[in-house]
Amino acid sequence: MEHLEVVVITPHQRINLGPTKLPRLLQVLLQEVHWINLEELSQQPNLDPLLNLLTLPIRPESELAASSQQILASRPDLDQVVLPMLMQKLPHLTNEEIMVIAGIPMEELRHTRAAQDWLAAGRQEGQKEGRLEGRQEGEAAVTLRLLNRRCGPLTAATTAQIQDLPLETLEALADALLDFQGPADLASFLAANT
Repeated sequence: MEHLEVVVITPHQRINLGPTKLPRLLQVLLQEVHWINLEELSQQPNLDPLLNLLTLPIRPESELAASSQQILASRPDLDQVVLPMLMQKLPHLTNEEIMVIAGIPMEELRHTRAAQDWLAAGRQEGQKEGRLEGRQEGEAAVTLRLLNRRCGPLTAATTAQIQDLPLETLEALADALLDFQGPADLASFLAANT
């Protein structure tokens, strides 16, 4: 019979496998399992780059720069794994800020296909958000002009409320205002849709 080695990686010691009295076969299996605790692993000095990579998701933000740079210093080919992991862990940062954390010079990144794709994806996402925001602002401006004609001058609070509406609601308001008789219809619409 072949010997099967099972390795279980846990982020911490707090794992519960169920009742304290486990079936005999499960007990035998668990005796053969090698447990790797990522918290303990992350405390070991001079980790192999791949083991260090496993610890990135559980490391505090203050340790990410040093760990990422250590990984990439010995294994630059892992940038395709490290960068997305940092993006997932630090969604509030831009791609350029993440590259600074990883210690990757912008000039170096521009020469790799993976980095170009990664940067292009970030730019495309920003452009898409910009187009959506511009469309929303344009729809709000047109809708406000029409509402001023249909309902009379709007208060600053009402104008701000309309400008904050999502695009879909603005479009619905633009359609509905054609049937408005006055400010009461606008108030009803805003009450129902905000």
